[in-house]
Amino acid sequence: MSNSFSCCRTVINENLIENATKDYKVNKESLDNQSKLFSLLGNEVRLKIIYLILKYKRLCVCDFVDILEVNQSPISQHLRKLKDTGILENQREGSAVYYFIKNSMKDKLEIILEV
Repeated sequence: MSNSFSCCRTVINENLIENATKDYKVNKESLDNQSKLFSLLGNEVRLKIIYLILKYKRLCVCDFVDILEVNQSPISQHLRKLKDTGILENQREGSAVYYFIKNSMKDKLEIILEV
């Protein structure tokens, strides 16, 4: 095994390296997805949107504008990003569009946000 940097260990545990490498490769896609989720939640407005929907089940754009005191355009952009990445779903009722957490994401988000 070749390393391109200097390391202070004196013994290489080949078995550990091999197992960890296999484990990482098997779980790489899942780790990439988790990274994307945390990146999305790293935005303050999106985190607040997720928290509010988890707490109040479904809200429309105007609700977020009133609650968060943020203009409609950035709220709509954040909602679209959350919907496009599979975190939110929406439902039109008349002229209003309500957003809610996708069922497959609800438990995971509740754990992360401790809701």
